[in-house]
Amino acid sequence: MIEAGPFRLLRNIRLIRGHLGRVREIVTVLLNHGFAEDVDRLRLMRYFNWWRRVFRRRRPAPKPLAPRAQRIREALEELGPTFIKFGQVGSTRPDLLPADLIAELTRLQERVPSFPSEEAMRQFEEQIGRSVDDAFADFDELPLASGSLGQVHRATLRDGSQVAVKIRRPGVVSDIERDLSLLSELAHLAQKHIPEVEFVDPVGLVEQFSRTIRREVNFSREARTIDNFRRLFRNDATLFVPAVHWDFTNEAVLTMEFIDALGVGDQQALRAHGICPEQIAANGAHIFMKQVFELGFFHGDPHPGNIRVLPDGVVCLLDYGMTGRLDDEKREQLIDLFVSVSRQDVRNVVRLVETIGQPFKEIDEALLQSDVRDFVETYYDVSFERLNVGNMLTDFVKVLAIHSIRLPADLMLLIRVLVTLEGVGRDLDPRFNLAEHLAPYVQQLVRDRYNPREIVSRFLEDAREMAGVLHALPGQLGQTLEKLGRDDLQIKMQHNDLDRMTTEIDRSGNRVVIGLILAALIVASSLIIRSGPDHWLISVPVYVLSSFLGLWLIYGIFRSGSL
Repeated sequence: MIEAGPFRLLRNIRLIRGHLGRVREIVTVLLNHGFAEDVDRLRLMRYFNWWRRVFRRRRPAPKPLAPRAQRIREALEELGPTFIKFGQVGSTRPDLLPADLIAELTRLQERVPSFPSEEAMRQFEEQIGRSVDDAFADFDELPLASGSLGQVHRATLRDGSQVAVKIRRPGVVSDIERDLSLLSELAHLAQKHIPEVEFVDPVGLVEQFSRTIRREVNFSREARTIDNFRRLFRNDATLFVPAVHWDFTNEAVLTMEFIDALGVGDQQALRAHGICPEQIAANGAHIFMKQVFELGFFHGDPHPGNIRVLPDGVVCLLDYGMTGRLDDEKREQLIDLFVSVSRQDVRNVVRLVETIGQPFKEIDEALLQSDVRDFVETYYDVSFERLNVGNMLTDFVKVLAIHSIRLPADLMLLIRVLVTLEGVGRDLDPRFNLAEHLAPYVQQLVRDRYNPREIVSRFLEDAREMAGVLHALPGQLGQTLEKLGRDDLQIKMQHNDLDRMTTEIDRSGNRVVIGLILAALIVASSLIIRSGPDHWLISVPVYVLSSFLGLWLIYGIFRSGSL
């Protein structure tokens, strides 16, 4: 439901005043990094008029030589964990953001100090209902790792099992909800007052991020995801998924099997243990192809820090907070894209672009077809097995961005996963080509598509849907004719951006009325003054007040930039 303008404005004011300290901090950081013009356009300074002069006197001059994308990344880092994670989610959307900003956002790192071990143990005891000494034979107070949402401690269960205990930061949920509310309001303000960011869909981007971070901060959800992957790969020797200890796991604590393994980027250590990096690259490709094309459920963040290798050469994935899903329809469309590019089928690629994407504005069909032809011809005479999947998908997203076409979030996440996976694979094996591992799955899915049993199944499903439509048609037609006979048929129309035009008309009308009243007061006061000194006691104050209000009106018009 869309909120009416006045109600949204009131909620906006209440929200900002309720978190005035945090809003002031956000504005301070933006101004310090040279975004004063954007702050003014967002109308944020009107909430801080009483400290604006003092603040501006203290504000250091922005760095004019730093590129805008770099300043955005530095501002997000300074604003803390929630904004850093927002930037990380933004780095997965090259269909929305320019390449230079994507490159900066991929550099975002969470530089978060650990919180005291006493707080960690107290959080564990409050959430689990048992003391640390009772739950564990040993608990290492020095954390193994620390992030924005929590930190990890190594411990030993009473039966001698080694575990990793991930404990959520105290107060992090309320901090995230506060920042999400403010981000949402900033996104609405940006969409309203900065037209050039409309294509980025700031509101949609914040909504996607909100879903992602709320999933990540719920450790029991991550634990269920780990269990799901463990079940799905229980008969696959290429991937090891650690076990969750549910007795010591809930929304704020995640206890899982401790993994003593090698980093995938340490090739010297891998070879010292007799592990072939080339085989690890092949196993990793198999794991993700199975996730995407067989299970439709994939790990969403396969960077080298989340990939470990056991001493026997088995791959282990960590951090299951970010995952994606690919339904059958999107999977078929992705397969069609690969096949169409390899066959130089420009017309089908154009059809897929328009089917998969969500156009933000009217598409120029001729220009789109020309750009798609250039894109396809880049891979002319390249067999599917030799296709550079990462480059192809990156070029495909660039075509979408040029024509203001957005991709669904999960499909965009998958593209990022495949590009990252190909990069990790080539670090392990310079001859690694993801397309070689992708080809068997594509070929099998194409064969399944033309399997007689599959064709009959699709036909029956379509027939059932058509039968349902035909069954409902007489009733719907009857209702329409009945309303038409009663003159009760209504047609709803939607006006885009009408609220803004209405607001501007109201504002202009108010200024005209005020101006006329002030002019009348000034003229009346002047006439009274000319009539003689006996009336000056009344006319002079009115004259001064009218002049002051007139100057105030002129100042307001100049300040709004709407002269």
